[in-house]
Order: sequence, then C-alpha cells, then structure tokens
Amino acid sequence: QEPLVDSGGESVQAGGSRRLSCERSGYTFGGAYMAWFRQAPGEERQGVAAIYTGAGRTYYADSVKGRFTISQDKAKNMLYLQMNSLKPEDTASYYCATGSDPTRCMTVGPLLRDCYDYWSQGTQVTVSS
Repeated sequence: QEPLVDSGGESVQAGGSRRLSCERSGYTFGGAYMAWFRQAPGEERQGVAAIYTGAGRTYYADSVKGRFTISQDKAKNMLYLQMNSLKPEDTASYYCATGSDPTRCMTVGPLLRDCYDYWSQGTQVTVSS
C-alpha cells in the first residue's frame, strides 16, 4: 500500500479554487514535516507549502503566499492544500511528501526536496486563462 495517496487535481479556470487531498496511511502524523510540491513540464519539482505536523507551523513559497493554505486533519491522517485565486502559472502536477527525519528538514529547509523521503503519485492541476 502506498504511504501517500493524493487526489483532487482537475482543470479549473483562472481565478478559481481547488482543494487537493493527501491521505497518509500506515503512520500517525506525530511530529513530522509534510509538504506539497509541484512540477511543471520541463521544470524542477518545487516546494509550494509545508507544515510541521506537531506544532502546525506552516511555510509557503513566495509565489503562493496569500493564495494557498496547507492544513492537516490528524484524526483522518489527511493533508490538504486549499488553492485560491489560481493562475495559469499554477498549472503543474502536485505531489504530497513526508519526511522521516525532522532534524534534517530543520537543517535543509522544509520546502526543499532533500527534506522528504516519501512521495505521492501526483495529481494534475490545469488552470486555463
């Protein structure tokens, strides 16, 4: 069973909203970093938003601040990404991720790929103008 399963990607008009979901199986959230990344064709996978599940502290890329919100439901082992005011440049495959070593994330930064060990399969978000 995949440890992370994401869903919610869809085509949407610019200015619209979408919520992505990620189910984490086999683990309790505890104190760990979880994040959403995205990757557009021909580009590197980039961190969009992250959360430290213990304290609920959140981190955002400048490109999505004020538009995207990362949240968690510990009882359901779910991670969410609420995306508002979507723009065509938000078009990408979105992945959720979790890391096994919070200390490493504190060192490298929670929006960098090196922080994370496990990845979802990806869900496509397409924003049309």
